[in-house]
Amino acid sequence: MEHLLDLQKRLIPDVLDIMSSRYRILQSLHFLQPIGRRSLSSHLGMTERVLRGEVTFLSQQGLIQMASSGMYLTENGEAIVKALGTVMKNISGLKNMEKQLEEVLGVSKVVIVSGDSDQYATVKNEMGLACVKEIERALGEVNIVAVTGGSTLAAAAEMMHPLRRAHQDLLFVSARGGLGEKVENQANTICAKMAEKAEGRYHLLHVPDQLSDESYHSLMEEPSIHRVLQHVRRATIIVHGIGDAKTMAIRRHSGEEILKRVDTEHAVAEAFGYFFDQTGRVIHKVQTIGLQWEDLFGAHAVIAVAGGKSKAEAIQAYFKKGPDSVLITDEGAAQEILKNFQTI
Repeated sequence: MEHLLDLQKRLIPDVLDIMSSRYRILQSLHFLQPIGRRSLSSHLGMTERVLRGEVTFLSQQGLIQMASSGMYLTENGEAIVKALGTVMKNISGLKNMEKQLEEVLGVSKVVIVSGDSDQYATVKNEMGLACVKEIERALGEVNIVAVTGGSTLAAAAEMMHPLRRAHQDLLFVSARGGLGEKVENQANTICAKMAEKAEGRYHLLHVPDQLSDESYHSLMEEPSIHRVLQHVRRATIIVHGIGDAKTMAIRRHSGEEILKRVDTEHAVAEAFGYFFDQTGRVIHKVQTIGLQWEDLFGAHAVIAVAGGKSKAEAIQAYFKKGPDSVLITDEGAAQEILKNFQTI
């Protein structure tokens, strides 16, 4: 099938343009359904007139169903989206881009989803689904999955499905404390949701993410916190995000001294409380209870999830000295990283 599509790409390129456009409509419906035509046209950046014609065609093919609540995919529509995922990745060049990024960043595996999450929110859902698939691939008989917070991992929690098998033990643990941000983006919320949807167990870490010396030493003596930290340090799978340093410093309500240090030492990346400069050097570490840098090197699998053109520099800096990982990202970040690498 892919060979045939490659021939069509050479002989009748318009056919693949139409196919790509219709696949994007179906894929967006998969994540947003039920949704009205006006909302979908806004999401896709497509005029209502053009979308109306496409929706009519897809409906006639039995792929879309109309309802008072909005449009949604039929069973055949869902099957088409699932079947075309790998094919569309190949003909769009994403497979080749994944190989290039693996070499540039020095990681064992890169998964790229189409689009740019800075522009389209549903791209985070696609990264989330890819993250769930990688967690599933990494499962063994005994599994401790440590997860951090952030909007992309919140999307992964939404995409989670039952994972536990009769012979498997599946435990999710919060790898971070709370940042005081939206509750749906906090590690505890994401951890609990993932565990419930995956049909596993969970342990939460009920502490603030940043602590004074006195609070840190006091909380480290708490038996309940000590138990969770033991699980974090024995994690077989670690799932974390990568953030822009300045953005994360502000979200963490860092003091003027830290904000100035981020600027003067040119920090560009942040992950689980560590701030990195362009060379991958740690320039600041937040005093926090939870996942530590050394914990990543003992895990069976480390999955880093970050996308958007704005995250390209952060991703590139983090992997200068970061552990071997599976990176799940999007087309926007991947293209920017490769462009930056070519200009070096």
